[in-house]
Amino acid sequence: MGQQPWSDPGTREVVTVNAPEDASRTGTRERIPAVALKLFAEKGYEATSMREIAEHLDMTKAALYYHFDSKEDIVRVLVAGLLEQIVELVDWARTQQRGPDLRMAVLSRWHDIMQARGLALFRFAVADNRVFKEVGPDKLSMTRYLSDLYEILTPTDATVEDRLRIRLALMSMNMAGIAAKTIDASDDEILSAARKIASELMPGDNDTDFDGR
Repeated sequence: MGQQPWSDPGTREVVTVNAPEDASRTGTRERIPAVALKLFAEKGYEATSMREIAEHLDMTKAALYYHFDSKEDIVRVLVAGLLEQIVELVDWARTQQRGPDLRMAVLSRWHDIMQARGLALFRFAVADNRVFKEVGPDKLSMTRYLSDLYEILTPTDATVEDRLRIRLALMSMNMAGIAAKTIDASDDEILSAARKIASELMPGDNDTDFDGR
């Protein structure tokens, strides 16, 4: 009887050896944008070099260039990740029953997006607007998805005030990092406070306890 297709020892060896290697490379590629964003926020985009990013990652500059060609390339990945999260949120919201509960649920998920990297990215976008415009996302795409989200959250008979409340609620978390620039507090504290303010701005069940999930 001939060998089964998966009994080839050579095939098994390739899978066994490369899997940890691939996982390590993936982990490294995911760490690089996070470290770079932290440096961009602390020192500014122009003042941060690829060499410095590599040093903070405890890797050689050549190893960094294996994953990313430039700082602009890192920014593109960061912004693409944020846009992907926003798209996922909009797609999820479309499948839910509309009303006050959905608005509160979207605020909760929006908070999570901001907590991951969104707050730092919006802060970076304001501080280094030129760079963000040059290598950032298609502005029309970002605007379209946010407009879709506003539409999903807004009742057809909503007043002008309620329509504005919904937009300001989400925007208040986006801009919290800028508004709190001179406040001595951690990002988590800032976002927690911004989330409570946003829940009060939202029309509907404004007495929802945002200390819980």
